[in-house]
Amino acid sequence: MPKPPFAFWRWIVVALVVIVLDQATKHAIEARFVYGEQLTVIPGLFNLTLAYNPGAAFSFLADAGGWQRHFFTVLALAVSTWIVYMLKKHHLEARLSLALSLIMGGAIGNVIDRVLFGHVIDFIQVYYRDWYYPSFNLADSAICIGAALMIWDSFRSSRPDAQQASTQ
Repeated sequence: MPKPPFAFWRWIVVALVVIVLDQATKHAIEARFVYGEQLTVIPGLFNLTLAYNPGAAFSFLADAGGWQRHFFTVLALAVSTWIVYMLKKHHLEARLSLALSLIMGGAIGNVIDRVLFGHVIDFIQVYYRDWYYPSFNLADSAICIGAALMIWDSFRSSRPDAQQASTQ
């Protein structure tokens, strides 16, 4: 079993890897594409495209008028602070810690965009015929995967407090 300090820091490293991969892919797309340009990767299913999102994940509140940039920046920084606290407390719980690390890495990756550019760079476009899912990026994906892992973790019954509650 790893020593507790290492266990905590490995989750910080996971978040940093998410941030680096997110920023690297965004910069690579910006270097290759002009705004709105699309490259079909899988016809009828998947494009790469350069899009700017002033809102949150998957264009939520993109048309809100500008206040959302500051709101989502502050929210992401507050959540990241809470996540660091939670990682210190639960660093030996792998699934929960991975979930928290993915969420924090994704949140900070998008905060970097909001602070530097005033919007988030999106480039993944999933579609079918005339239906298009809002463009997204690796940070959004990490946040969603992290949220799904948190939900999965909340249902596990091997947690000591869950076992105690079920026997009482």
